Amino acid sequence: MSADTAIEQRLEEIRLTRRVRWIMYALFSVVFVAALYGSIRLMDFSFSYLYQQWPYFTDQVVNYVPDLEFLIEENLPLEAGITLAMGFVGTVFGIPFALALGVLGSGRVTPFPFNFIFRSIMAVSRAIPALVWFFIFIPLSGLGAITSTIAIFVSTIGNLGRLFTDELEEVKEGPIEAMETTGASKSQTVTFGMLSQVKTSFIAWTLYIFEVNVRQAVTLGLLGGGGIGVVIEVQQGMRAYDNMMAGILVVFVLIVVVEMISQRIRSYLRDDEEADGLIALIVGFPQRMAESAVK
Repeated sequence: MSADTAIEQRLEEIRLTRRVRWIMYALFSVVFVAALYGSIRLMDFSFSYLYQQWPYFTDQVVNYVPDLEFLIEENLPLEAGITLAMGFVGTVFGIPFALALGVLGSGRVTPFPFNFIFRSIMAVSRAIPALVWFFIFIPLSGLGAITSTIAIFVSTIGNLGRLFTDELEEVKEGPIEAMETTGASKSQTVTFGMLSQVKTSFIAWTLYIFEVNVRQAVTLGLLGGGGIGVVIEVQQGMRAYDNMMAGILVVFVLIVVVEMISQRIRSYLRDDEEADGLIALIVGFPQRMAESAVK
């Protein structure tokens, strides 16, 4: 085979590859447009309806000014305290279970496949969002702060336990081998050879989950789970938007303060973690609230 023939064959292969690639792009575009159109039709989404409603929306925006008198009269800081307590208690109750399952779920502590028993428990806890756990436990304790706390507690076991397990998988072998050569028992090796290496990370991850849990407590309150979320939901149902905005203002302050304190502590404990500034916390507030709703 001559060099010219080989070059021609290679060029033809390149042309064929490009044709196939463009055909795939075209098919993907058609599927994408069809999926988008079908989704819009399924939701009955209408730009014309939004255009018609725009004047009404602009008239109502003036009512979205927080009523500070309502904030004081209804003692919204106390309701925020209840929300904070729900996140705090749920986190504290979940820590021992998360620690136990996180340690037992590590392959360096429990041999395969037995460690997957504990990993599976954490996976189930983590796979079901706190919102769903809340609905599951309503028959147990009804609508209120107790049910929200239980839902946060169960969710914490999976979320925090998995983080603990991942940290234990990264510990160094040196301290473990040193403990084993001294004749230390299995529990002593785990405690002083493994947990001692990751205690700082454990504290940092616990603070992070506490942040998430406080945001979840707000979301659960919107479903009747107690705290400031209930106030916001009731005022929204009454179309008292100024009162609703007062509640949202309290939530905003609560979440930002909790995150600022938590991130400062975590950045102090971990050199590789930098605390976000106030502006970053404010700008990212809606996204973090949305993400915590499905955790």
